[in-house]
This record gives sequence, structure tokens and C-alpha cells, in this order.
Amino acid sequence: MSLHFSGTSDKRLNTRLCPSQNQGMDVMRSLVSVDGLQVVAVKTQEKDGYNAVQLGTGAVKAKNVSKPLKGHFAKANVEPKQKLGEFRVTEDCLLSVGNELSVEHFVPGQYVDVCATSIGKGFAGVMKRHNFGGGPGAHGHRFHRSTGSIGNREWPGRVQRGKKMPGHYGNTQVTVKNEVVSFDAASGILVVKGSVPGANGALGKARIVK
Repeated sequence: MSLHFSGTSDKRLNTRLCPSQNQGMDVMRSLVSVDGLQVVAVKTQEKDGYNAVQLGTGAVKAKNVSKPLKGHFAKANVEPKQKLGEFRVTEDCLLSVGNELSVEHFVPGQYVDVCATSIGKGFAGVMKRHNFGGGPGAHGHRFHRSTGSIGNREWPGRVQRGKKMPGHYGNTQVTVKNEVVSFDAASGILVVKGSVPGANGALGKARIVK
């Protein structure tokens, strides 16, 4: 089975890290909160051409929800959700509308792909954005943190597509593979090894991988 639906869940990401001893080394861990996760819609191969479930998470005031979404939530008989996410699953993993998922669906030792929007860092140069080495830092040089040459003389006479140059850094969708360490069912906190993308309190997705 390619994907077990119990492990695919929208999450509120909390990147507060806590070190832990592991064979004499500090291992950074991230705390991920699984809050109010509920099945809002189900798509089937016969009706929609593929199998998927739509999950909702996070509370939101009714006045901040558009009329089409209000009808969508009313049809599913669930409370309005702040964030919706769709996950493709196998046919045997389809759940009924209204089912709630918790952090207990994860198993320590599993690997999950955590996907979220990274923190935006504004306009950045090539040394920060692409890890360029830069030039000499001593006096007498004018090439310190500059990009350097971006052309190829007469041929091709233009800047190649995809050339690494200064520009906006961050605020992009990033996926990181993490190992599930443990979870706390009472508080709905999932502990994963390593860092996860996004700022504190950001919303993201996590999917179990093989």
C-alpha cells in the first residue's frame, strides 16, 4: 500500500526545538501540533476519477468564511475549518465524512514528509541565497560579495536560463523528511526528529512515506 491515510494530516507547525541525548549527541526535535483534524469530503474513483480525502483543521469564525465554503461545510455537517487540504489515498484507506483523526495515528519510527511555507527572508545576495563563496575580503579588492560574471562572451550572447543570481529568498514551499520520535495524545503533540519548515504557528501538511 502506497500510503496509509491515518498518517496524512494537516498540521499546525510549531518549530520550537528541544535537544535530546542520543549516543552522546544532541538531536534537535520539532514539536508538531495535530489540532482538530476532521474529514470534510471524500473523492472516489467512480465519481471523481481518483481516490482522495479532504481534511480540515483549525477553528475559524463563521463570519470569516465565504458562502460557498459555508455550504461545503454544512453539507459535510462539520464546523468551519481554517485550512483545507486534499490527500490522495488508496481505496482501502478512504474514511467517512466527519471522522476525526488524532496524533495517535502515527507510529514512532515512521518517516513523514512535512510540507510548509518557509520563512521569508526578503531580498538576498548570492552568498546567502545560493551559498556562494564570495571573493577576497582584504583591501584592494572590489569583489567581495558580488555575483561575478553571468555571461559567456559572444556566444550565446545572453544570460543562461536558471542562472543563480540575487533575489527573493524564502517564502517558498519546502518539504522535509522527518522521523517520528514520539507523541503525546493528551496534548496532541507529535515529536519529529530534525527541523520543519515554517514559522512558529504556521500551517502545513505531513504525509507518511515508506
